[in-house]
Amino acid sequence: MERYLTVDGHQVYSYEWDNNGEAVVLLHGGLSQTAHWADQIVPSLDGYHVFGYDRSSHGLTSYREESINFKYQVREAIAYLETVVKEPAHIVGWSDGGIIGLFLAIQRPDLVKSLVSIAANFHYTGTVPEFEMNPISDEDRAEYAEYSPDTPETLDRIHAHFHQMWKSEPDIPLSDIAKIQCPVLVMAGDDDVIQHEHTLELFRALPLGQLAIVPGTSHILPKEKPGLVNLLITEFLEDLSYPITKMPFRRTNPTE
Repeated sequence: MERYLTVDGHQVYSYEWDNNGEAVVLLHGGLSQTAHWADQIVPSLDGYHVFGYDRSSHGLTSYREESINFKYQVREAIAYLETVVKEPAHIVGWSDGGIIGLFLAIQRPDLVKSLVSIAANFHYTGTVPEFEMNPISDEDRAEYAEYSPDTPETLDRIHAHFHQMWKSEPDIPLSDIAKIQCPVLVMAGDDDVIQHEHTLELFRALPLGQLAIVPGTSHILPKEKPGLVNLLITEFLEDLSYPITKMPFRRTNPTE
């Protein structure tokens, strides 16, 4: 089911796949939309009630000048969970969606059962120094003109806002990440724009973290290795218990 819903006082384009099971909410990346990855991941989540939405200034949800910052986007996510999902959910977030998932787990742990954080940074310095935003391509403009409810030139404003935002956001203290009490799967590509050292810092700060570096992939890992990425996500969701390993080193297995 696809439709516009009122969330946080404005219209948001929402997706809902009517399967039985616990709620899973998909959070797309920045300058992206739910449709860019829903077809790839939703079939693997057939045992869950899956939701997704295009954040303000993304996809089929109209541009709002005040929306391109994480404070606003987290508020919108909280409102979506409270008014649409109406139950605690497993969050699967890619890039900016993973960052929003971290904020949710810190600020509203009552709404988050678990988190899959894909190619997400907790601090704006976490990207490789060479990373720069790609210019707007002809394909980007054509897609925007087809799907967006806004005028074509709005895309330039959105890109300019993101260019500024990613210079100063996010900025999540590791001390806050250490307070996250739900299970978290941290995932990244082995050729990701997020520095490996940064991803490791995130993983090490999490009390209930698990780590997956997906071989042969970049920041677009859900599309480059969909079978492997989906398998990691579904196996994580199927067993959220504390991992018991045969040779524990960083983890301490519970005593019997």
